[in-house]
Amino acid sequence: MHLSIKNLSKTYGNGVKALIDVNLEIPIGMFGLLGPNGAGKSTLMRTIATLQEPDTGSVTLGDIDVLKQKEEVRKILGYLPQEFGVYPKVTAEELLDHVAVLKGVINGRERRDLVQALLQKTNLYAHRKKNLGGFSGGMKQRFGIAQALISEPKLIIVDEPTAGLDPAERNRFLNLLSEIGENTVVILSTHIVDDVKELCTQMAIIHHGEVLLTGNPMDSIRGIEGKIWSKSVPKEELDSYKENFNVISERLIAGTPEIHVYSDTKPGEGFINEFSDLEDVYFSKIKQSAEAVATPQL
Repeated sequence: MHLSIKNLSKTYGNGVKALIDVNLEIPIGMFGLLGPNGAGKSTLMRTIATLQEPDTGSVTLGDIDVLKQKEEVRKILGYLPQEFGVYPKVTAEELLDHVAVLKGVINGRERRDLVQALLQKTNLYAHRKKNLGGFSGGMKQRFGIAQALISEPKLIIVDEPTAGLDPAERNRFLNLLSEIGENTVVILSTHIVDDVKELCTQMAIIHHGEVLLTGNPMDSIRGIEGKIWSKSVPKEELDSYKENFNVISERLIAGTPEIHVYSDTKPGEGFINEFSDLEDVYFSKIKQSAEAVATPQL
């Protein structure tokens, strides 16, 4: 079973084009959807999750028409939005049991076994009697995955799941997602490049509602090998470098700006050829897209 998205478009009432003719083929496994805030990721996720309608296009999951057979989709969907609420004075065990009832698990013994298994899987069993209001950010995210896994979904959507997590919680969460993705279509929507690089075998970059690139992350990196150059520059010269070179990113190292320039050949004195990374792929595509939007159409 795979997810097929064809010619999907969505324009909001204020004129914002959130999705523009989006086409994606998403197989079983971890699929990374990369893009900055406002790129259209959440609109796409909500559409796949049957929470809003597109203007045009189609979405199919195996033989299921996602846009027309919403109830069928919801039976096999696990969804973890960027922000979700919990009842702070209810324990993890109690709320997970309640969600299981809502998802149709009526048999008490079956539901109890399922809840315990999910708490074990998400490493929350030791905290099952603790009120959710006392959970850390990472624990809440893992609880979110536990509720998303009820009824063994065939499609799981997670929207910005590691934002705000400390490194240890992030690693636990990513390991959990990786395990789930072995037999399920898992869409990881994020602006954190390392999450996609570490987890996903396939990815897409989206900006201003358009898909800029699809493919395997490592293949994308190999596609720009030898074309990324770095140089440390004085702060007062940074604007000049941006005007004269194809600067795709910058960062401060010990208080001094280091720029990355995309160029087929050495751009000038003092530049060092860098090993390419997925972050360079991402920034180069985002910059190209931004420049295309800023250039007036003739």
